[in-house]
Amino acid sequence: MDLCRTLLFVPGNRQRMLEKAPRAGADIIVVDLEDAVPAGEKREARRLVRSLLTSVAGGSAAVFVRVNNVHTGLARGDLMDIVRPGLAGVVHPKTDQPQDLRDLDVLLREAEVRNRVRPGDVAVIPLIETPRAILRCHEIARATDRVSALSFGGEDYSAELGVPRSDEAFTYARGVIVTVAAAIGVPAIDTPYPVIDDERGLRREAKLAAAIGFRGKYVIHPDHVRAVNNAFSPGADQIAAARRIVDAAKRAEKQRKGSIALDGRMIDAPIVERASRLLAMAERIAGGSA
Repeated sequence: MDLCRTLLFVPGNRQRMLEKAPRAGADIIVVDLEDAVPAGEKREARRLVRSLLTSVAGGSAAVFVRVNNVHTGLARGDLMDIVRPGLAGVVHPKTDQPQDLRDLDVLLREAEVRNRVRPGDVAVIPLIETPRAILRCHEIARATDRVSALSFGGEDYSAELGVPRSDEAFTYARGVIVTVAAAIGVPAIDTPYPVIDDERGLRREAKLAAAIGFRGKYVIHPDHVRAVNNAFSPGADQIAAARRIVDAAKRAEKQRKGSIALDGRMIDAPIVERASRLLAMAERIAGGSA
């Protein structure tokens, strides 16, 4: 989860879309076995994902699979078929309580052992999609050490609130998720933008999420990838400013100065740390040619 600006959902029953997904430019591909796949096609979708996993995972993007919730009776079958070398992790939908992830952990360990994957290698991203989950978000995040990010599902959340999807409806939930994610040291992933042909709205929402503290966003269409990548990538001015801060901190350290002044502003340790993280992210993006 070093780089997680875009997590592109791809239906697990659509072979051509799966084959094209690595070329979309997303940091992470999320193959969907849940909502995107009709009930009668789930078994065939597992087979297709299993057969294509090696080729899909062969690109620069990490591959996750959104499995069915542990209470559906389908999760074990999903995991037995798709846990293979090359799979980075699974997204668990509608995670309402810590026990959901504990149950998932047991199933994952069984699948790893059966399919010769080192136990513990498969990461988990819980989808927080209900008011119940928001109230227990920290407990959910600590339920298993497999958790590599926390993510927000806004459509189900607003439906349970009984209000239309909006920034106002999401304010509290987003605040909880980014705070808990920061507290446990994992990235927070924002809900997808649902309108395919509204790039202005997509850019606005992605910039808002980045400003709040999210590190990335789910996307539902390859055409959304570029705009969302840009929203979660540092700009040239930000990179230059961060470099000046880090350079000033290095000079102060050599001169054994306890305080740093730059352009009339005092620079303390948190500012230097933030600048260092921004530069590290810029280097990772440049290394991936994103």
